[in-house]
Amino acid sequence: MLQTFDERNRDILVNVNGKLSHRDEARISPFDSAVQGGDAVWEGLRVYDGRIFKLDEHLLRLRHSALALAFSPIPSRDALVTEIHRTLEANEMRDGVHIRLTLTRGEKITSGMDPRLNQSGPTLIVLAEHKPPVYDKSGLRLMTASLRRPGPDVMDPKIHHANLIPSILAKIEANAAGADDALLLDRHGFVAETNATNVFILTHEGLATSRTVACPEGVTRATVLELCESLGLPCAVRDISQAEVYRADEVFCTGTMGELAPVVEVDGRTIGNGSMGDITRRLSNAFADLTAAEGVRIVE
Repeated sequence: MLQTFDERNRDILVNVNGKLSHRDEARISPFDSAVQGGDAVWEGLRVYDGRIFKLDEHLLRLRHSALALAFSPIPSRDALVTEIHRTLEANEMRDGVHIRLTLTRGEKITSGMDPRLNQSGPTLIVLAEHKPPVYDKSGLRLMTASLRRPGPDVMDPKIHHANLIPSILAKIEANAAGADDALLLDRHGFVAETNATNVFILTHEGLATSRTVACPEGVTRATVLELCESLGLPCAVRDISQAEVYRADEVFCTGTMGELAPVVEVDGRTIGNGSMGDITRRLSNAFADLTAAEGVRIVE
């Protein structure tokens, strides 16, 4: 499910440290920490009818990640919201929009790893694009990657960092196998996440999703857990083995960029009847109702 270029994004304005520039002219320094070492944190935001769904939860996760990496100073919530608002207004965007919000450690006085070389404060990038949910509701085909997601003893997944090389390597494996995305296991062989999303399964024991040991605390994942509770669908948060995925009645992925998407095949095994299951559809519809009713108003 390769994304394609949207003509509406040809002349978008990108916000870099408050400066709005045409996408072809927007620049960061080669001395910026994101270029030097992937030293940045990020969030994906989605705009529904002028509102950003779960905005404060995303901004809090951004702040927590920046704190863990000792960024200083960290822009306030109000400062971030102001730049998001300016970017959306400048592009006349209000619906069907995905925002990539990136905060880097900033520009270094000379190349090197030492954070003491960063003496001018962070770089904030607000990239807003016209982009509907990227996954086809007809279903995803996954393959299990050879790579493993590390736990907090290697790289704490609670830091939502921009060094995505492991995910890219897993995606390369998926592409080579003709799959849509890669399923990644943790170092003990339990399901962590895909290269881009959290994973839920439905078996005869009920719904379950992985513990946040080797996968991030997804905002959409948390929302789905809340929906499960409100709909009377108990969902366990536990270790999930690969065999459980293979024999599941339903599997679906969650994430801001793709919302809820059914998985219809994993490693050549058909999941359920090979189409979106009833529980996935019920949760997907409930999620759509929620995004239509809630969110922080950013543009009119």
